[in-house]
Amino acid sequence: MTVPTETPSADHPITDLPGRKLRHIGACLLPQSQYQGVTTGLEHVPWPYRALPELDLDSVDLSCTFLGKRLNAPVLIGAMTGGAEKSAMINRHLATAAQRLGLGLMLGSQRVMLERPETLPSFQVRQHAPNILLIGNLGAAQLLKGYGPAELERAARLVGADALAIHVNPLQEAMQTGGDTNWAGMLDRLREVVAQTDVPLLLKEVGHGLGTDTARAVRGMGFAALDVAGAGGTSWARVEQLAELGRVVSPQLCELGIPTARAIVEVRRELPTMPLIASGGVRTGLDAARALLLGADVVAVARPLLEPALESAEAAEAWLRRFIRELRVALFVGGFKNVQALRQNR
Repeated sequence: MTVPTETPSADHPITDLPGRKLRHIGACLLPQSQYQGVTTGLEHVPWPYRALPELDLDSVDLSCTFLGKRLNAPVLIGAMTGGAEKSAMINRHLATAAQRLGLGLMLGSQRVMLERPETLPSFQVRQHAPNILLIGNLGAAQLLKGYGPAELERAARLVGADALAIHVNPLQEAMQTGGDTNWAGMLDRLREVVAQTDVPLLLKEVGHGLGTDTARAVRGMGFAALDVAGAGGTSWARVEQLAELGRVVSPQLCELGIPTARAIVEVRRELPTMPLIASGGVRTGLDAARALLLGADVVAVARPLLEPALESAEAAEAWLRRFIRELRVALFVGGFKNVQALRQNR
């Protein structure tokens, strides 16, 4: 498998967005891109075990509805990439796997698509996945730099997305040379944009977590869902330094964030009826089951699928099938006949 190896120096800011996407892919494949001392906390969530579950494993029903779309399991393929030829291949493989399994898919940041129209095909996956829940993606930082409802709606329309995620990533931006670090006035801008945009909008972090303060701040804004994207998996602060410098030079800052388990609990407590995605270090079906038990409606998985998606749609599908079977087994031995029964046990 060939991955990008170019790592610009600190005095050479990355201005080539497609090239930057390739460097992100290469960085994400490195073990140093993962949190080194912080875990998701999901491993500490007790999972019930019943020696007499009174269930047939094959009859455990994982289906659910999220954002108006039926899913065969409460699983989304998380946001990864776009904007380069390799990104197009990854997205095509992921979309094909999602279609075959009846799952959802979130695209990588589409800013490059809007600013470099020639990259649009790398995001257009509807021909491979006509029926899935498809969620687009743009950065909140752009809302303070001229983007508004027109750009959000265009990003969704051009790829046929059912909804659009607005990602918040202040730590990641602070780690970039020339990153977008002026976030003053963001809450007022979000409130304005959500009210004026026809496409359903989600708010998501990129892997450093949403918590109590953020949940309170966006209460009543009208977001269709939140993605907590907690700490414990891929640290995008680490990714930025690896992609730009070839090494992590601020390891303590790169470990900042709200662990995924805590993020789920805090956001669910503040927003008890908000549709909630749990992502950030979800690596196994048992992780997913624990996240659902804590209060998530669905989970999203990204990094573990990157390597399979570089290989083929079949490899991505095989990984997801194992993950979904683990989730089904967890519900089975916990005595839960379906996802609804699990939610009632929270």
